[in-house]
Amino acid sequence: MKYIDEYRDKEIVKRIVANIKKISKKEIFLMEVCGGHTMAIHKFGIPSLLPKNIKLLSGPGCPVCVSSRKFIDQSISYSRLPDVIITTYGDLIRVPGSTSSLNKEKAKGADIRIVYSVLDALTMAQNNQDKKVVFLGIGFETTAPSSAVAIFNANKLNLKNFSLFSSHKVMPPAMKALINEGVKIDGYIAPGHVSTITGSAIYKDIAEKYHAACVVAGFEPVDLLQSIYMLVKQIETNDYKVEIEYKRVVKPEGNLKALKMLDEIFYLRDDWWRGLGILPKSGLGIREEYARFDAEKVFNVEVEETREDKGCICGEILKGLKTPKDCKLFGKACTPGDPVGACMVSNEGSCYAFYRYKS
Repeated sequence: MKYIDEYRDKEIVKRIVANIKKISKKEIFLMEVCGGHTMAIHKFGIPSLLPKNIKLLSGPGCPVCVSSRKFIDQSISYSRLPDVIITTYGDLIRVPGSTSSLNKEKAKGADIRIVYSVLDALTMAQNNQDKKVVFLGIGFETTAPSSAVAIFNANKLNLKNFSLFSSHKVMPPAMKALINEGVKIDGYIAPGHVSTITGSAIYKDIAEKYHAACVVAGFEPVDLLQSIYMLVKQIETNDYKVEIEYKRVVKPEGNLKALKMLDEIFYLRDDWWRGLGILPKSGLGIREEYARFDAEKVFNVEVEETREDKGCICGEILKGLKTPKDCKLFGKACTPGDPVGACMVSNEGSCYAFYRYKS
């Protein structure tokens, strides 16, 4: 298939659904760990097409959602420094911190600018030599390579006023931690964009050691349903392995050039995930050789004590233990226009998806 309408063909969808129902006997719990998949699943009404014995769970696939409130609080502290420009992707500006948000700080006069790429931030640093430009690096293996390239280029240009505050994370430790915590997961709808960079081998341990099926999926209805069919087939036959449905984009070896760049700039460090706490070697820190571009080492700021909102169950939602509808704040005190938790802020968040598509 070559064209988008083929991946949304109703007759193909019906055939795949029929095949799923034909082989599906067990009660099966499948989790997606990609915010793009979360949105697509609810946009296309995928759960309504499946037999009742197949349950879809939304996991920690939204970068904004899993990042700590302390990261927001520290970013706010940076924004209050004189002659500092904070650059960030749009979602992050609205995430509530303990007592403020980047959006509120911007309204008070802080120089906070939304960019579409970290390279925009790099250009901003070149054009504002009298200012210190900080980019808030957030995201999984998908966006981390661009941050690595920015630091590599900043070093090449000998820029002295650019730094990155890294909240970049890697996905496999969270996938393993969920199973270790006892969350019932029979298979993973593995992330398509992440796997474009990493390849499929990063999920090998999950299939072999944890007996969880893994299929790297695309984002259209036919992609998702075909991936679910492949997962169900593995689980019904107890043949746990890693497969790629999204072959038009994802290769087993991944993007070798991007992986090399990641290894050049970053190292694996322990990091905090909402709902899961600190996970060993799950975050990306900036190597010592590039410390002059590490905001955590460039700036010394006091960060207020982190306070979480009472009543928000975002952490439990990210673990697949509860759905947004289980939250007393959902759609009432917490809406996209006035979010309480990070899961309602990002357009990849579970709460936002449930709210937008009335799931």
